[in-house]
Amino acid sequence: MIGLSVAPVASSAQTVAVPTAENPFGLPEDITLFGKADPDRRTATAVVNGYVITGTDIDQRVALVTAASDAEISEEEMLRLRVQVLRNLIDETLKIQAAAADEMAVKPEEVQQTYIQLAGQNFAGEPKKMDEYLVSIGSSPASLKRQIEGEVAWENLLRRKIMPFVNVSAEEVNDSLKRMNEARGTDEYRLGEIYLSATTENRAAVLANAQAIVQQLQQGGSFVAYARQFSEATTAVVGGDLGWVRLGQLPSQLGEAARTMQTGQLVGPIEIPGGFSILYLINKRQVLMADPAEALLSLKQISINFAPGITQDQAEVRVNEFADFIEGLRGCSDVEAGAAKINAEVVSNDNIKAANLPAQLRDIILGLQIGQATPPFGGVQEGVRVLMLCGRDDPADTGGPTFAAVMDQIEEERVNKRAQRYLRDLRNDAYIEYN
Repeated sequence: MIGLSVAPVASSAQTVAVPTAENPFGLPEDITLFGKADPDRRTATAVVNGYVITGTDIDQRVALVTAASDAEISEEEMLRLRVQVLRNLIDETLKIQAAAADEMAVKPEEVQQTYIQLAGQNFAGEPKKMDEYLVSIGSSPASLKRQIEGEVAWENLLRRKIMPFVNVSAEEVNDSLKRMNEARGTDEYRLGEIYLSATTENRAAVLANAQAIVQQLQQGGSFVAYARQFSEATTAVVGGDLGWVRLGQLPSQLGEAARTMQTGQLVGPIEIPGGFSILYLINKRQVLMADPAEALLSLKQISINFAPGITQDQAEVRVNEFADFIEGLRGCSDVEAGAAKINAEVVSNDNIKAANLPAQLRDIILGLQIGQATPPFGGVQEGVRVLMLCGRDDPADTGGPTFAAVMDQIEEERVNKRAQRYLRDLRNDAYIEYN
């Protein structure tokens, strides 16, 4: 018999809630818990249609997700992360099982081929180095290969069971192209999205998980890695990349958020119909106009360094002298001669792509006129510098997306919606036992 301390009825009466569409269980806002919620008693493992997901599976996948973040994860955040990883492993298992049931089981050679491609992208084509790295972070090659198997299985299922039944007419594509031409010059956004589905019953838990993911991303976590692991949208396999979209193509809540975002900014979680989204603005441009980030820039970097042991007051005097010098420059032709007088260093580069600059600097430099410089940046340790714009070659205006590209985009949106419904059906039909 479990000993529970029950509060006297008169001391704290719970509010009686009536079942509604939003609260079908009639759950009260103020609940009295019998016993203590002890996270140590929760063993995040499950059996999915006979397939066992172990604690080790979860540990290794969590390690894969958090490897890019140096920030320490609190015990509470780790618990949420493990619960979310378990959900994802369950979905992954359902996808693999569904593909096998339809005689589309992913072959080991397919998994190995993708694994080698990843090694080529990150470890100079040496799978053994990737094996060693995965083990060093607490994961394993088997864990990553299982994730690859799930992604390939899902792609195969969508190709057979969803895509053939998604139709887009030529009229729809032409209407979309017409709207794009009418919107020429307006902003469009390249966004990354992590989408988590939610119901009335699990809304609070999903929101908490989304908030934990945002916190990890803010502390240096890889958006692409988290999107691949947690996002329930079909774009998960490409790291959550939505491609170029206009505000009108997004749910209103996401459109409003994207409107005010700066390049490199993270926003969320944002509640939308069916769940929550986390947005990351990769880039921004104007519809059917040349992308400024593709411009080739001619820049001069002017920098000063500080002697070891310099005092704060001495450093401030030196920085003020440097700022006055920069302000007095009349253009790029004055730089070398003037820099020698204040013992500054000059480095020139005539072929820098704007997209390769840090986002914050890129936005500043793209707003400069020829001969203007950025504000000074840096510090005593690394030195203080500015970048002066000495030339800019903008790319030619884009001709806009092709008929085929627009058709693909509309098809992808519809496939995504049907895929989410299909995954819900797989969950509902599954026999899942939690340990």
